[in-house]
Amino acid sequence: MTSLKRFLKKIDALSELSGSVGKWCALLLVFAGTYEAVSRHFFNAPTVWAYDTLCMAGGALYLLGASYDYLHEAHTRVDIFYNMLPERGKAFMNVVCALFLFFPLMGVMLWLSVTWAVRAWTINEVFFNSFWYPPAGPYRTIFAVGLVLLLLQAVAKFVRDFYFMVRGETLD
Repeated sequence: MTSLKRFLKKIDALSELSGSVGKWCALLLVFAGTYEAVSRHFFNAPTVWAYDTLCMAGGALYLLGASYDYLHEAHTRVDIFYNMLPERGKAFMNVVCALFLFFPLMGVMLWLSVTWAVRAWTINEVFFNSFWYPPAGPYRTIFAVGLVLLLLQAVAKFVRDFYFMVRGETLD
């Protein structure tokens, strides 16, 4: 059991690290957006790179922060009935929803994102909606990595919820 606990702690540490990396994307968003706004409105000199940088940094922030949010249960939850359940009932609800909703959806999204990333690297794809033409491979890889991290954190939560549902005690 201690090896399982260590494994779950390592997944949690990965999610914490992912959130720490993601927060730098927020800083990049602020700086790139501010630079673009100032250069465009005060100096009439828009950049060719700001739009793509903002899109990529925003996507990276979202995807790298997803596992961190899942670790800290910060994702949106429709809790009309959930809050009325006892703790074991909540664990049961989490297990059922993970098995029939979350894991199938994440499996499809992960498969598509990995396919998308491999294709981007294989054909040296670029984003064509600007004059900068940045490579798409790194961003699409971050997308896939973010989904892997989210899926790992979901597995950790699933194991904890299943254990609590069956044994009535926490795994940590």
